[in-house]
Amino acid sequence: MRLLGKALTFDDVLLVPAFSQVLPKDTSLATRLSRNITLNLPLVSAAMDTVTEARLAIAIAQEGGMGIVHKNLTAQQQAAEVAKVKRYESGVLRDPVVITPTHSVRQVMALSDQLGISGFPVVDGGKVVGIVTGRDLRFETRYDVPVSEIMTQREKLITVPDGTTLADAKALLNKYKLERLLVINNDWELKGLITVKDITKQTSFPNAARDPSGRLRVGAAVGVGDGTEERVEALVRAGVDAIVVDTAHGHSAGVIERVRWVKKNYPQVDVIGGNIATGDAARALADVGADAVKVGIGPGSICTTRHDAGGADRA
Repeated sequence: MRLLGKALTFDDVLLVPAFSQVLPKDTSLATRLSRNITLNLPLVSAAMDTVTEARLAIAIAQEGGMGIVHKNLTAQQQAAEVAKVKRYESGVLRDPVVITPTHSVRQVMALSDQLGISGFPVVDGGKVVGIVTGRDLRFETRYDVPVSEIMTQREKLITVPDGTTLADAKALLNKYKLERLLVINNDWELKGLITVKDITKQTSFPNAARDPSGRLRVGAAVGVGDGTEERVEALVRAGVDAIVVDTAHGHSAGVIERVRWVKKNYPQVDVIGGNIATGDAARALADVGADAVKVGIGPGSICTTRHDAGGADRA
């Protein structure tokens, strides 16, 4: 066993107040979490099953931080939690849930209850032919008729082209007293959906951590065991921003190889490796493509890792 010299952790350090000309309102807490992700609030929630699922991830992302959804779920359940965060708010929702004209009213009502969505673009042969909203369904009793009989027809739709600013969209929504706008191209192909709720959320939380499409940021933890590759694939399909290869001892062959595999197969997703406590470990993970490292082994007040397996303080 190798014994380190004197070391400090957070509880051992105090900051000495000094003269400042900077006012609190002029400060920025923005920081880079990883190579491609910047947070307006330097706060990331733990990937623990009693801490982070979609509800907390949404709340912390709205304030500027990011949640890491824990891995003590099936791959499908974890991906569903990630999808809830990515769909919660968006400047332009690029993959809205759509229905066809032959869907029955009963089917659409069930889908609305299942997903918590009140409006569905109606698409036929890749072209927008109408929209069904909560107002169309609210008092409808003909449950077995196709939605083509109750939807707002294409000729009556108010739509916008791709590239419309949120300010222009807001003006149209207000002018026509609408709750949503379909984004289409010249061939009536659906390119997105803009809603009043999303615009309101964007203005209510100006410091939220968002991706380039305006969706909230969210990460997800994975391990190194069987089924991890399928789990990562499901998380990437759900839109995850960062994969955290999360173990008690990150300076290990399994973690290093998993970080390498994720970065090779999904280069568009940032990969974070950990937990680690030494410079050699950070270098080993960086060498295989890690976009960030997770530093600290057992620093939590209730964590027993340092007592049971060893660790190191931060400085």
